[in-house]
Amino acid sequence: MSPLAPAPAATMRQAAILIVDDAPAQLGAMRSMMLQQGYQTFVANSGERALSIAQRAQPDLILLDIVLPGMDGMEVCRRLKAHPSTCNIPVIFMSARTETDDIVAAFDIGAADYIPKPLRLAEVCARVRAQLQFRRTSMSQQQQAERLRLIVDSMDEGLMVIEPSGRIQYTNPACDRYLGYGPGELAGVALDALLAPSVAQECLDLFGQGVRGGTGPNARGAREVLIRQRDGILRAMDFTLTPMDAEQPLFVALLHDITHHKQSENALQRAAMVDPLTKIANRRHFDTFLDKEWQRALRSSQPLSLIVLDVDHFKGYNDSLGHAAGDTCLQQVAMALQSHALRTTDLAARYGGEEFVLLFGETGFESACAMAETIRAHIESLNIPNPGSRTSPWVTASLGVATIVPTQIDDIKDFFVQADRAMYAVKETGRNGVRAVKTGATFKAIAAVLDA
Repeated sequence: MSPLAPAPAATMRQAAILIVDDAPAQLGAMRSMMLQQGYQTFVANSGERALSIAQRAQPDLILLDIVLPGMDGMEVCRRLKAHPSTCNIPVIFMSARTETDDIVAAFDIGAADYIPKPLRLAEVCARVRAQLQFRRTSMSQQQQAERLRLIVDSMDEGLMVIEPSGRIQYTNPACDRYLGYGPGELAGVALDALLAPSVAQECLDLFGQGVRGGTGPNARGAREVLIRQRDGILRAMDFTLTPMDAEQPLFVALLHDITHHKQSENALQRAAMVDPLTKIANRRHFDTFLDKEWQRALRSSQPLSLIVLDVDHFKGYNDSLGHAAGDTCLQQVAMALQSHALRTTDLAARYGGEEFVLLFGETGFESACAMAETIRAHIESLNIPNPGSRTSPWVTASLGVATIVPTQIDDIKDFFVQADRAMYAVKETGRNGVRAVKTGATFKAIAAVLDA
């Protein structure tokens, strides 16, 4: 690929660049070059503006001139690296200062690269691509590590990492909770302090066999044991022991609460399906419900209607009245929506931020349109003042509606996209309104017959 050829499609979709330079000609040339590469591009001509854009837009990379009016590039970089939301954004300095001290100082405060001026466009493109690739790789590794940590921390089963000596090295939150210990308190405790002596000795013998043989033992199937809690009470649990593939011999023990597992599992499942702020269904619940209703509509050939709703000018509401008032506003909107989803085939859910969704099974196009207008009017009639709105003195909403009679050739994702696009069309034409579309193979076939 030529150094100045457009970037690959995957990069074009993902990468956003912030260019900071006070020279208009240089800023324009760099912006044109980044746009030609296919990147989403933001520009700033001062350090203060750069910090504001970086925190709001969260670019994937920043091209930063050192010499700026007021706050110079060095100070901008220091502040970027000091803020939790921007500290991981790579910064490439662009400067006519090529002295070693300047370059070293730039790297010392966290710069990812340093390009001397006058700039050579092919070199800039190559260095930008290299940093973006490095960032993608680094973020992928971080996400995998974070995902693993979240999985372990959110497990319903207790987990211990145990050394061959029987000393506990780590316990996850579920294990601490089961046994009544605080985070980290079990580290260093001998396993035989928790298990009956015969069971503890059996585990130690198993560990010793693996160490002496140079290989870890086979996984030990679950067995029921009594484990001593911090208060001295014995608790019945399933105990599974498995070797861990590591440089030093380690063993993983899983604890499964036999007595209360089903009760806690059901409670966790219910909690996982509810949005903690609004107390209505969350996105996960909605996605599951949509899939179930889609399959039911496939079998029955009944229409399915979806409403995507976004609260208008909600950022202005938060900016004017604060996030606490914003939370209360979302709770009121959620209650209003819930009052319109009364059947077992209906669901109102918070999809994210100020966006909500409603699904209505066995509901045709006209009924869905009427319901959407009723919901829009209901929200406006709540008379929640919104001083940050340019549409109305009250909180309002924009609603997109899609109705489908699904067939095997229809795509459930496209169904959602059609409703979402209809909602954004309302946003673009003034907000506080409803736009509805019929979608899917069945409606297209009917339309083709009518057109003919």
